[in-house]
Amino acid sequence: MLDQRRDFLKATSAGAIALAMNDQTVRAAANEQLTVAVIGPGGMGTSHTNLLAARKDVRVKYVCDVDQQRLAKAAEAVRSTSGKAPEQVGDMRRVFDDKEVDAVFIATPDHWHAPASILALDAGKHVYVEKPCCHNIREGRLMADAVARSGKCLQVGTQSRSTRVIEEAMQRLHAGEIGEILVAKAWNSQRRGSIGKQQPSAPPAYLDFDSWVGPAPLVPYRSNLLHGVWRWWYDFGCGDMGNDGVHDIDVALWGLGVDTHPSSATCMGGKYFFDDDQQFPDTQYAAFEYPVDGDPKGRKKQLIFEQRIWSPYVQEGYENGAAFYGTNGVMILGHTQGWKMYGPRMKLLAENAGPVELPRHHTNFLDCIRGTQTKLNADIKAGQLAAGIVHLANIAARVGSVLQFDPVKEQITNHADANALVRRQYRDGHWAVPVGVA
Repeated sequence: MLDQRRDFLKATSAGAIALAMNDQTVRAAANEQLTVAVIGPGGMGTSHTNLLAARKDVRVKYVCDVDQQRLAKAAEAVRSTSGKAPEQVGDMRRVFDDKEVDAVFIATPDHWHAPASILALDAGKHVYVEKPCCHNIREGRLMADAVARSGKCLQVGTQSRSTRVIEEAMQRLHAGEIGEILVAKAWNSQRRGSIGKQQPSAPPAYLDFDSWVGPAPLVPYRSNLLHGVWRWWYDFGCGDMGNDGVHDIDVALWGLGVDTHPSSATCMGGKYFFDDDQQFPDTQYAAFEYPVDGDPKGRKKQLIFEQRIWSPYVQEGYENGAAFYGTNGVMILGHTQGWKMYGPRMKLLAENAGPVELPRHHTNFLDCIRGTQTKLNADIKAGQLAAGIVHLANIAARVGSVLQFDPVKEQITNHADANALVRRQYRDGHWAVPVGVA
């Protein structure tokens, strides 16, 4: 008995020591300062730069941009906030080559999202990448493959996924408070400005335009191509559906409870209002269907997206948002604002309001790197599915057809011309062309 008791005490003591060491490891990880770089610190990248520079658990070692004016402004922002000036670089490969860098925040134009993310992952960096995570469907698959082979974290910049008021709404929906959700709708209704019409011209001296174009086909510079305006051009952006709309699409998919691409997609739309150089529709109405797994009647769920970027009038009380139609009620959710849930006879069952929480989205990403959290709130799968809706809608609008889509092979099966748009053309021989793109 004495020997048994001694063995028990030894085992208990060893277990207590292990637990204490594990707790110490967690505490140390929580206090660990991570070294990061911001690639593309203008636009949304400015918000990332400012927030990261203010954090005590982060060191911003690099800011990287092909625009010398933006680069200098970002470096000064980091210096004035953190007290330490970051290194300024124009070539992201310098960041990827630095073993001290733990993670990169990528806020470039859309056409750089996947190439830069894949290069960073393969260099052993964790990645936070802005939405949409990819410029086309094929790149989304290549990103997922890169995450899998690298074992690194990748967070997509759809910060609603880390916003507590939205989390509560999703919990209520998934708990069945308005029954089974059969249809979700997302919308983007706001007034954008015209980008005008411009002829090619020489780029400004402070801009490395060749590096800005990167692996995309090389086109002449024109003043209504950047900054920010790139999102209206096929080679570089995904339209406003991939800009603001993708936030609401992501939330709609989350609430609808689907975990795959749709099986069919269609989109009517075009340039109904603007007479300018932009190539994407200013007006879109898209619909998608998802088979319900295991349903004996072959039922489907439906996602709808509508967009008018010339109409500054709200619908359902919100400029941008999502609605969820259940068998026992409805929820109306406004992007960055809050939600209201109604039951039979439109009785208000519950509501909540609150702003979007970008710092919390950063914290989730950084804590997953440290291992103090185990689940990314907006992982590559969520990013892929939301971006896939954007790409399928834009393709359907271009070809004017109902598309049948194989969610596993990620191929359009009934339209060869549409299927060709599942991927893109790259500049021959460019160093950033994604691995496995052929």
